[in-house]
Amino acid sequence: MHLGFQIMTTPLTLSQLGWRPFFQQQLTLEEYEGTLFARIKEHHRSGFKLASELGDITLNASPSLPQITVGDWVLLDSDHHFIRSFDRLSEFSRKAAGSKVESQLIATNVDTAFIVSSLNHDFNLSRIERFLALANDAGVEPVIVLTKADQCSDPSEFIQQIHAIDSMLMVEPVNALDSVSVSALEPWCGTGKTIAFIGSSGVGKSTLINTLLGDDTQQTGGIRADDSKGKHTTTGRSLHVMPTGGLLLDTPGMRELQLTACAEGVAETFSDITELAKQCKFGDCQHQSEPKCAVQAAITSGELEERRLTNYQKLLREQARNGASLAERRANDKALHKYYKSVINENNSLKMK
Repeated sequence: MHLGFQIMTTPLTLSQLGWRPFFQQQLTLEEYEGTLFARIKEHHRSGFKLASELGDITLNASPSLPQITVGDWVLLDSDHHFIRSFDRLSEFSRKAAGSKVESQLIATNVDTAFIVSSLNHDFNLSRIERFLALANDAGVEPVIVLTKADQCSDPSEFIQQIHAIDSMLMVEPVNALDSVSVSALEPWCGTGKTIAFIGSSGVGKSTLINTLLGDDTQQTGGIRADDSKGKHTTTGRSLHVMPTGGLLLDTPGMRELQLTACAEGVAETFSDITELAKQCKFGDCQHQSEPKCAVQAAITSGELEERRLTNYQKLLREQARNGASLAERRANDKALHKYYKSVINENNSLKMK
C-alpha cells in the first residue's frame, strides 16, 4: 500500500538516532539494499513523523499500519513506502485509559526512564513505586528526578524516603529552571541514548525538558496555588535531540496509568517483600493474619513499612485484573473470528451444492 511521505529537516546519522546492533541483526541480506531505516520521533492522531539519515519523513495514519509509537524503528523501501517495524529493545505499555479493555503503547527502545516527581505536596511514594514497576518490567534503567528543589528546604528527607524503597536507586534533585542544576542528569544523556520522561501531570516535566533542550520546545503552564501542581500542557508524544546528543522522549502526564501483565516488574520493585515472603510458614501466605508470616513480622519490627505492603498487593491485584481482562478480550475475539470463518465456509459450501 502506498503511504505518503515528505522529507522535511536536517538528517542525523543512525548512531545519533539510537541505532544498535540489536536492530542490525534483524535485517536480511535483501533488506540491506534499497531500503531506509527510520525512527518514529512524533506520534499524533493524524500520523507520525520519522527521523532518518535523509531527514524527517511524515507518515500518515493508516489502518494497515501495525501498532507503533515514538521510539520505534521502521523499515521503508526505496520509494519510502512502509515495509515493517523492527523488534523492540524495550517497551512501555499500559492498560488504555478509561474502560477500554486493551493495552496502549507509551514508548519503545528506551535506555533510561526519568521518573519525575516534585518536591512538594505532589510527592507520593506509592506513585513512584508504580512507575518503577513499569520501568523494571520494561528492562529500562530508572532514575528518580525530583524537581522544584529550589522550593524545598530539605530535599534529603525525600531522598531518604526513596532510598528506603531501594538503596541502589539513583535519585537526583534538580531545579528544572537552572541549567547548572539540571546538568546532573547529563551522564544518562549521551549521544544516541534515549531517555523517557514519565510522571504525573504538573510535576515540571515540560520545564525540565525545556532546560535540557536549551529552548522552549514544550509549552509550560503556571502553578495552581491550592495544590502546588503545575497545569498539564503536553498533549502529544515526541522525541527531541538534546545538546548532549541524547534523545529525549516526552510523554503526556498519565493520570490513569494502570499496570497490565506487569507481574515481573512489580516483583522486582518490591523485591524486599518477595524475599521476605519466602520465609513465611505457608507458601500461599497472604501476609494478613497467618501464623509465622515473615512479612507481618517485618512490619511489626519496623523493618518494612505497612504502606509498602499495601501498595504491593494493590499493584499485584491491578495488573492481574487488567491482564485477565485483556486475555478474556483476546479469547473472545478469537472465538468470534472462528465463528465468522465457520459461517463463511458453510455459506460457501451451500453455494457449491
